[in-house]
Amino acid sequence: MKLQVLGTGCPKCRKLYSAVELAISELKLDNVTLEKVEKIADIAAMGVMLTPALAVDGEVVVTGRVHSVDALKALISG
Repeated sequence: MKLQVLGTGCPKCRKLYSAVELAISELKLDNVTLEKVEKIADIAAMGVMLTPALAVDGEVVVTGRVHSVDALKALISG
């Protein structure tokens, strides 16, 4: 599974990244790749106009806000 946090590095973007890390840890997932996407052109290419955002396997599932760890766990685990 590939998770991408999209954002230019603002405080909310960093908070979402940390929350995703915690969700991965609590779910005890080891087959996950987590990456930051910070280039505006790359973010726009994914159709995101409001950050922070989260993409799961290339599909944007969260935009414009930081979800709780429990909500992120539900999104990640499907």
